[in-house]
Amino acid sequence: MYAIVEMQGQQFKVEAGKKLFIHRMATTEKGATVEFDKVLFVDNNGQFMVGAPTVAGAKVVCEVLDNECRGEKILVFHKKRRKGYKKLNGHRQDLTNVVVKEIVLA
Repeated sequence: MYAIVEMQGQQFKVEAGKKLFIHRMATTEKGATVEFDKVLFVDNNGQFMVGAPTVAGAKVVCEVLDNECRGEKILVFHKKRRKGYKKLNGHRQDLTNVVVKEIVLA
């Protein structure tokens, strides 16, 4: 059984026990339980449920493993040729590490 769910503005394919890195949830703490109810699609052993826009009564229950994660460093380089202009910036996204406990269908 798996589901497509929207978490923090991104869509993820989730299954029970799967670990995910999502955009940081500033209000949650380590060990907290979080529920996401924007379930877009559910595959229950070959029985498909497609939401319009979401599946009614379905939710994904997750546990926060760590709220202080950082993503990989992304380098942003700007250059204008023949002008002597170069600029290099780096960015690391703040992330929250969650594990999917269960997918609940009503």
